[in-house]
Amino acid sequence: MTFVRIGGVPHHVVAEGSGPVCVLSAGLGMSWFDWDPVVPHLAPYRTVVRFDRPGHGLSAPAAAPPTAAGEADRIAAVIDALGHRGPVVVVGHSIAGFHAEAFARLHPDRTAGLVLVDSSVEEDPRPSRTTAPARALGAVLAAAGLPAALGPAVRDLAVRAGTVRRGGPRPDPGPAPVRTGPAPVRTDRALVRRVYRTSRVLRGTLLENARYGAVAAELLALREDRPLPPGLPVTVLAAPDGSARWERRQRALARRLGARYEAAEPSGHLVMRDRPDQVARAVLDVRRGQGGA
Repeated sequence: MTFVRIGGVPHHVVAEGSGPVCVLSAGLGMSWFDWDPVVPHLAPYRTVVRFDRPGHGLSAPAAAPPTAAGEADRIAAVIDALGHRGPVVVVGHSIAGFHAEAFARLHPDRTAGLVLVDSSVEEDPRPSRTTAPARALGAVLAAAGLPAALGPAVRDLAVRAGTVRRGGPRPDPGPAPVRTGPAPVRTDRALVRRVYRTSRVLRGTLLENARYGAVAAELLALREDRPLPPGLPVTVLAAPDGSARWERRQRALARRLGARYEAAEPSGHLVMRDRPDQVARAVLDVRRGQGGA
């Protein structure tokens, strides 16, 4: 396992494959292994970088509440720590769509493309004034032992709710095989349980959720002051999943960003699990600044 220190906080980072770089950032409360189904589609053609934000996966707790600019700078710091200097394709799922877009606006020279995977959308965000309630709730739940008792079960429920269920509910299978040599080695569910039994992940998720409105409002301000690079390839890959309202909002986001809109079907919110091939294709379609593939 690789850890890099950013702002004094150890961050868990995984880099695989070879070629132009793409960075995958997962949604609220999710971990690096949620991208596992996508990696085999990308690694033969791209250097695939995944990382856990503070309080997520195996990364240490956050030193400060998240901001849009801070998350954009975090992505840049991860790339720097791995020694990558050229432009990268940034892929953000759900709330990380805010972070990926902020990166493209604040680090335009380092952005080769932007892929938003069923990204969060907020037309009129309402920022919370404080994170104190979230911190207090996290402390109470941790003291009661809820993460250890219920964390993995809550994770399973979230995965079931976020994926298309063919043949009825199924448990979270855990990370996909990790190639460490000629033969694939499957990481067992003990790793998933290890991550989601911790109060650290609970607290990190609550903190990010408490800052959701503030980060969304900050991004709206960036859209006014920091335009995307001219000609930047942007894809909005949405999972309407039968919701006409959600599809309208995703299409509106694509128009706002001058992006190509694509529907992932069939798919729930966890598009990387239901349609990993489609996510990978959106990344591989990006050519700008990377010389093709």
